[in-house]
Amino acid sequence: MIRTNTELQKAQSRLKAEKNRISSQRKSLQAEGLTKSEIKRALDPFESFHLQLAEEVEAYERLQRGEFSDLTNLQGLGRLLVSLRIHRGLSQRELAAKLDVHETQVSRDERNEYHGITVSRAAGILEALDAHLTTSVKL
Repeated sequence: MIRTNTELQKAQSRLKAEKNRISSQRKSLQAEGLTKSEIKRALDPFESFHLQLAEEVEAYERLQRGEFSDLTNLQGLGRLLVSLRIHRGLSQRELAAKLDVHETQVSRDERNEYHGITVSRAAGILEALDAHLTTSVKL
């Protein structure tokens, strides 16, 4: 998961580089006389990585637009908190200042997707992000 604008920029740059590398490699393999299926087999791992990275970039851009996944039984709450920070356009440093904690704490928490977070702490983060989470119970 891409968590910062810096990571987004690096991923976008890497996407361009990978696209050029795949294209160059394809031309090289064609020049060697490999068949289409041999070329596909050789390039599949690179293209798979490229697609995965493109999906991560797209997911980050969706978060910036405010497109969030639904939660079921609070599964994914940590990812939602990270997503809300991204959507609000706050850096980890800015969120840390609002929470009165060190930036490394926010970075570590986000890397672990707030695993084991208390309800009280989640409420504090939601408040700092000026976000409101509503729930419903279905029996």
